[in-house]
Amino acid sequence: MGKAALAAAAPIVKRTIRPRQQDESSTLNNDPMPIPTRTPAAPARSEAPLGLPVPQRYWAVATIALALIMSVLDGTIVNVALPAIAAELGVSAAQSVWVVNAYQLAIMVSLLPLASLGDIFGYRLVYLAGLLVFTIASLICATTDSLSTLVAARVLQGVGAAGVMSVNTALVRFIYPPRQLGRGIGINTLIVATSASLGPTVAAGILAVADWPWLFAINVPFGLIALLIGLRALPHTPRSPHRFDIAGAVLNMFTFGLIIISIDGIGHGEAPQWIAAQLLVAVLLGTILIRRELSRKAPLLPVDLLRIPIFALSIGTSVCSFTGQMLAFVSLPFFLQTVLGRGQVETGLLMTPWPLAVAVIAPIAGRLADRYPAGLLGAIGLSLFASGLALLGTLPDRPSDFDIVWRMALCGFGFGLFQSPNNRTIISSAPRARSGGASGMLSTARLLGQTSGAALAALIFNLLTDHGSATALLIAAAFAIVAAGVSLVRVKTPLPRH
Repeated sequence: MGKAALAAAAPIVKRTIRPRQQDESSTLNNDPMPIPTRTPAAPARSEAPLGLPVPQRYWAVATIALALIMSVLDGTIVNVALPAIAAELGVSAAQSVWVVNAYQLAIMVSLLPLASLGDIFGYRLVYLAGLLVFTIASLICATTDSLSTLVAARVLQGVGAAGVMSVNTALVRFIYPPRQLGRGIGINTLIVATSASLGPTVAAGILAVADWPWLFAINVPFGLIALLIGLRALPHTPRSPHRFDIAGAVLNMFTFGLIIISIDGIGHGEAPQWIAAQLLVAVLLGTILIRRELSRKAPLLPVDLLRIPIFALSIGTSVCSFTGQMLAFVSLPFFLQTVLGRGQVETGLLMTPWPLAVAVIAPIAGRLADRYPAGLLGAIGLSLFASGLALLGTLPDRPSDFDIVWRMALCGFGFGLFQSPNNRTIISSAPRARSGGASGMLSTARLLGQTSGAALAALIFNLLTDHGSATALLIAAAFAIVAAGVSLVRVKTPLPRH
């Protein structure tokens, strides 16, 4: 009886099993709710889909933070010492601004090409190579005794800093788990905002105990520490199969380089026809570059993202605001020292409330951006920023320290309220697959604004030798007002759905 029952049940079992196998196959291929199956875990070393494990993640974050602080800080740290550098090297105030311009210009022309190299060879390699170059160049800056050598070393230092800045946001995506990616971007934003404002304060501390070459020498030990940690902690990332666009990189470098050099040439009183010729060549090369990049699948210059309205408006807001910021940072040391009679150390201390206010408000602004439009927050912050700059530019002849301090704090409060929501909008408005391009454009906008601001400061110093620094502060306020207007336009511009 048992054998007979089994024989009778066999066809039924076969018919029952076979349709189930077909259903599973169909479900796996087509059904929107597939049956859970186990797949081999991707290697953490090459893909890092869930971020780095603790404590490696913390060491990687420390490396990112340390290198980013140094590279951003060096864009403003020498501003306080520009009068001393000019006096010791025997150059004019306008010529000394090249110490700032050379650094910003080198970053500007190499940022996007290095970001593309990061896609091809891995973000880790480009980051560590940039950190090494930055550290070596800092040592050269600290040991030079001429303006030409100092400027050349600052160019090399800027290329190294571009290696750090170009891929830091991309590395964050592989350091943090997806659910904590926003936290990582927020930390980077806070570091950049605070470091950009902290230069005068750090400079004041160093100059209180040492001469200006130590502003660069201090980078050497910290750079070596960051490099050693990064070799062990930074993740290996996937590499893109596309080739490096050499022609696009050359066009990018000449386009941005000629634009900045032309602006700076105006500041240094070069022949108008020569400046016009440079701008004309820049426009022609820029047109060729844009047309070339729009036809490529992996554009070196991500101009395709500018077709997103809120992305383009946020980039424009960033350029105008950072132009005003750098105008203020270059002119304030001269204003406080030559007009108000403050010393180097005192100048740095009086500018300290600016970065402190940024550090306080930036995390709060990040949380507010989750509830309120970034365009509105940016407009309010930039209006406060403009008010602080205007109040600084119209200080009485003998102001008290408190009169200066609260105006500095107002500038920092307004700028901090603007920057975190603005950066969040730039990153979130781009498709996830284009996060690297959005990060590159974010840094490019910031650096374009800062470089333009430094060049405009030189122009103002040349044209107005008596009241140049005060006038520069008022012009910086005007840029902040324009940025506030552009930011306000974003209130009714929706974020795209990706």
